Amino acid sequence: MTRTRLWRKSALSFPLALLVALALLLISETSYHRSLAAIQETNAAVDARIHVGRVLRYMVDAETGQRGYLLTGKDAYLTPYSNAVQQIKELLPSLSTYYLAHPAQLADFETLARAIEKKLSEMSETIQLHREGREDAWRGLLQLDVGLEMQQTIRVVVDRLIGIEMKRLQDHQTQVKQTLLISRLGVAAMTVLSVLAFYFYLKQTRELSLERERRRAALQAERDLLESEVNQRTHELTVLARHLQTTQESERSHLARELHDELGALLTSAKLDVARLRSHLPNVTPEATKRLAHLNEALNSGIALKRRIIEDLRPSALGHLGLTVSLDILTREFGERSGIAVHTDFAPVKLGDSGDLTIYRFVQEALTNIAKYAKATQVDVRLSEIDDQGVEISVSDDGGGFDPVRVRSGAHGLAGMRFRVEAEGGEMTVESQPGQGARLSARLPKRAPEQQAPAASDDGGAGAGRTHA
Repeated sequence: MTRTRLWRKSALSFPLALLVALALLLISETSYHRSLAAIQETNAAVDARIHVGRVLRYMVDAETGQRGYLLTGKDAYLTPYSNAVQQIKELLPSLSTYYLAHPAQLADFETLARAIEKKLSEMSETIQLHREGREDAWRGLLQLDVGLEMQQTIRVVVDRLIGIEMKRLQDHQTQVKQTLLISRLGVAAMTVLSVLAFYFYLKQTRELSLERERRRAALQAERDLLESEVNQRTHELTVLARHLQTTQESERSHLARELHDELGALLTSAKLDVARLRSHLPNVTPEATKRLAHLNEALNSGIALKRRIIEDLRPSALGHLGLTVSLDILTREFGERSGIAVHTDFAPVKLGDSGDLTIYRFVQEALTNIAKYAKATQVDVRLSEIDDQGVEISVSDDGGGFDPVRVRSGAHGLAGMRFRVEAEGGEMTVESQPGQGARLSARLPKRAPEQQAPAASDDGGAGAGRTHA
């Protein structure tokens, strides 16, 4: 199945899943807010019913305290009377706030408040007349039945308000039940839709899995083909690189022989001619003598430069004296030229001509880089056997170091060293951090005895454990 067909199937499952999620969220939020509002209104109705009931109770307590005081004249009856009056005055403002939000019962509350005010006024006046000793006055006030009429009004209004609040509580309970029922039905419907969406999801997932498996198999086949081509190209490049290295070393050897035979002969002949001139001209001027001496020094410098160039092109000691002696000469001359202390530890190893030359060029390039960039004061060069199948060469310095990951693209020295080592079947490692020096190491496999060139000479570890400055 193509990706287009899978997308068409997903056009149903994903929107359905999204619709289910949004519907569940809408039902949940709506049910929550409706239930919360119903609960809040229920709590307010319960509080109002309780406060209305307390008003009636406190009115009875106040009237009881008044009657007791009037009958006995004891001030102890005035304490419950005063407390009841205080509680009534605290409850009326909260009830007023509540019924302002329910205009339908506001008239009843106002009637209740006026009746309470008149009743409390009547009770307060009788108590005051009793305190003044005017018995006939307070008894006459009681006989007017104003207090009884107000008390009956209070009871009737309180009963009506309590009934209304009970009805409101029942309505709120019904609303909560309806909300829960709607939420229950909505969740059930959304559950069915969720199962349906999940079915489509599983079906689509299976189809996508099959499609991924087919694509993975196709990619694997393509990857195997590319890997085969890469391996073939890598093998061809490796063969080509070895050929180029062999050709390069051959050209170097040829150039070294030409310099030795041709240039060396010319410089030697010129030096002999200078010596003959000096012997045949005994009475030369001081200026001519000075010029002949300068010419002789220049020829000596040319001969020394020729030797150094020849050694750089093709180290003659490598073929005649062996690897360790050649490395010892190379590091000693580097220490003399650069003034850097060089510590060496060379174990006698046998790698064959190609391996010896690879290690020699590795050390030569590493020392050249140290002289150019490292600003080091000490260098450590070690050659050792790591097992029966290979050797390791390492060059360490205490210079400025660098970040191996951020080596500039134009730095071909490390790349050339790595390529030469890998072409020989080895592995090169670079360890360095800015300000902490650097360590370059390479591991090369040993050649089988039939693959090794005959050793020119046994160096016997002549370069082991030396220090050059």
